[in-house]
Amino acid sequence: MLLRQLEYLVALARERHFARAAAACFVSQPSLSAAIRRLEHELDVPIVRRARRYEGLTPEGEVVLAWAHRILAERDALRQELSALRGGLTGTLRLGIVPTALPAASLLTNPFCERHPRARVSLQSLSSAEITHGFAEFELDAAMTYLDDDELRHVRRFPLYEERYVLLTPDDGPLATASTARWADAAALPLCLLSPRMRNRRIIDECFAADGASAEPAIESDSVAGLYAHLPGGRWSSVISHAWLHMFGVPEGMRVVPLKGPAHGPRVGLVVGEGDPQSVLAEALLKVARGAGVRDALDALLHTYLEAPGVEE
Repeated sequence: MLLRQLEYLVALARERHFARAAAACFVSQPSLSAAIRRLEHELDVPIVRRARRYEGLTPEGEVVLAWAHRILAERDALRQELSALRGGLTGTLRLGIVPTALPAASLLTNPFCERHPRARVSLQSLSSAEITHGFAEFELDAAMTYLDDDELRHVRRFPLYEERYVLLTPDDGPLATASTARWADAAALPLCLLSPRMRNRRIIDECFAADGASAEPAIESDSVAGLYAHLPGGRWSSVISHAWLHMFGVPEGMRVVPLKGPAHGPRVGLVVGEGDPQSVLAEALLKVARGAGVRDALDALLHTYLEAPGVEE
């Protein structure tokens, strides 16, 4: 049995199509099909359910796939450990990040790359469910996500920061001169918010509801960048996480107003697998995270934009 055959099987299970799996592995479709048939012959079990097209794996194939993930992960861990012994980490750190944490990712990835210049980082913007799947399939080394996600299992959690919510509003708007604003007051403004399928939006909706209000935004976006693209011009207001200020700042002609409510939102943190094999790259990122001071950096940035030291801790 060759590792290449296992790689082909993993690709086929991921792509669910022989031609796409072959393209992903940079081989011809006949070569990939022949390699998987050889694997079936060597293990003496049917792995793929075949008809006119790919129809999935047999029960035996699902078992082989699970072992393939483990074996390939062990190979990658071996390579990483040997590279560290030879004078520095190499390889690619596969980091999944929920979209609303992406603006703060550079607070980890920049110091990681400075400390390990021979390593690379592959960032993927993923939903919480996709991150859970990525760990289960050994497709991720680490992730930045909400730590209260009950679906995440067999992982270690390291808190990075708590989301804090502020109002971005035009500097000539009705709340621009307020020292603080209520959620109900913000709900009455012309709003641009993330779409309801985003975890961050659902949390914000809960905050509105706790103040007896309901937000009805005129514009909804499935990305932070899309939301920010609508803010310049003085028409729309938005409720944002303070972490977004790290990447996007405050658009010209707008002001940051603290929202009355809980001092802390949900925790965002770094998660890495707790089982074997351990990813050397993930352990290196965790070590960077322990000294990065992400929470302090984001809080200091928020204080700067508010021009006051009085943000509650």
